[in-house]
Amino acid sequence: MTNALRPTAEPTTSPAIQRLRGRTPIKREEIRLSVLIPVYNERATIELILDQVHAVDVRKEVICVNDCSTDGTKEILDRLAADGLIDRLIHQPVNRGKGAAIRTALAASTGNVVIVQDADLEYDPADWPQLLEPLIDGVADAVFGSRFMGGPHRVLYFWHSVGNAFLTTCSNVLTNLNLTDMETCYKAIRGDLARSLALTSDRFGFEVEVTARLAQAKARIYEVPISYSGRTYAEGKKIGWKDGIAAIWHILQYNLQR
Repeated sequence: MTNALRPTAEPTTSPAIQRLRGRTPIKREEIRLSVLIPVYNERATIELILDQVHAVDVRKEVICVNDCSTDGTKEILDRLAADGLIDRLIHQPVNRGKGAAIRTALAASTGNVVIVQDADLEYDPADWPQLLEPLIDGVADAVFGSRFMGGPHRVLYFWHSVGNAFLTTCSNVLTNLNLTDMETCYKAIRGDLARSLALTSDRFGFEVEVTARLAQAKARIYEVPISYSGRTYAEGKKIGWKDGIAAIWHILQYNLQR
C-alpha cells in the first residue's frame, strides 16, 4: 500500500529555468516520487512490476495509464487499483501511444520528483535510489539511468546497441550534451520542472523530446549506471526499426523547434 501524498503547490515560476541555478537539495524525508507507468497489453508483467515498485522504500504515488489495452490488462489494472496498489488509474479511450500515456500521467502527478516506469520488467525499480541521489543532493534537476555505463545487463541485440549509440550521438550533437543513453526509460526529473516542459510527442518520440526540452531549459542533467534486462520480440518487445527511423526525424524536429 502506498503512502498518501500531501498535495503540492503548482509551479510558481515560469519558465522553470529561473530556479535551476545553484544547489537545490531535497530533504530525503520530503521526497514524494510520482511513478508514471504507461501500460499497453502487459497482462503477463503488470502485477510483478507493481510488486517491485512497492518494494522500494520511498514515499510514492503510482499513476498507471492504460493505453486501451486489448489483452485483459484493463481488468487486471482495475483489480489492482481496487486493492490499493495503484493510486491513480486512467484508461485512455483509444490507443494513443506511449508518449501520450506518459503526458497524461504527468499531468495527474503531484510529486516533487517524477519517474517513468515501463511495465515490461526491462527496468528494475531497485535502481531508483541511485537515480534519486543527485536530486536529493541538489546537484541535478534530471537524472538519466544509463544502460551503457557498466551496469549489469542482459546480452541481446547488437544492432539495437548500435542504433541506440547512433541516436544518442545525433541527439548530443544538437543538444550539446554528452549523454551515453538518451533513449533510456529511466529519467528522474524534478516534478515542477517536468510539469513545466512543453511536451507533445504521442509515441516513442517522447525520449527524444524530453531530452531536447531539458537541454533547452538548461537543466542540470546527471547520468548514473543502471541494470537492464531487455526483452526479445518473442517476449513482447514493441519498439522496432521503424521507430528508430522516426527517432532521427524527432531529433531534428524537437531540437530545432523550440
